[in-house]
Amino acid sequence: MCLCLDWNPSATSISVGHSDGSISLTAFQETKTITLQQWKAHDYEVWATTFDPDQPNLVYTGSDDCKFKGWDLRNSPSSTTFQNSKSHQMGVCCISKSPHNPYTLFTGSYDEQLRIWDVRSLTRPVIEASIGLGGGVWRIKNHSVVPGLILAACMHNGFAIVKVNGSQEVKVVETYNKHESLAYGADWYRGSIDKKGKTVIATCSFYDKLLRVWVPETDI
Repeated sequence: MCLCLDWNPSATSISVGHSDGSISLTAFQETKTITLQQWKAHDYEVWATTFDPDQPNLVYTGSDDCKFKGWDLRNSPSSTTFQNSKSHQMGVCCISKSPHNPYTLFTGSYDEQLRIWDVRSLTRPVIEASIGLGGGVWRIKNHSVVPGLILAACMHNGFAIVKVNGSQEVKVVETYNKHESLAYGADWYRGSIDKKGKTVIATCSFYDKLLRVWVPETDI
């Protein structure tokens, strides 16, 4: 099964995470897709794969085996640039690079922690800070305009808006618990819907198949 995917920055290929622990790199050729390479990356399901927009030859992956890895795509099959197997106490659910800082990356885990990483040293990324969100962090979305503003889908604990100021100050500025099922999907509206430029959020939940569109009460 294909569990996750991500376009590379030039939109010419897609990295795909599979249920057997493998990663494949797929491209388009006229009217069909072709697999450029595929390799065994993890021991269990791969829940997260994402390209580094600042280094297109680098892909990050996270898995049910609790490992967070980086891969150099210039090799075939790809080789690891790093492997962290000690920081996440449960499976790694999501990975997101900051669109505002080329050295900052976020991971979410079933262990309920949102972690902030410094990836300046690709052989050994460093955790700068973390925050417990009270539910498995299944999805994280960076705000496209406001630096350090993150929307998180926290499975059993609704949704959270998190503000990161620098490397040490991390806090939840608002929570949203109007879904009655697993908090699974979340995203920011990219644009303004009125003259005041209010931030708009869309969230969705699993079993009840519910989509909600809402405006945060906090002035963010």
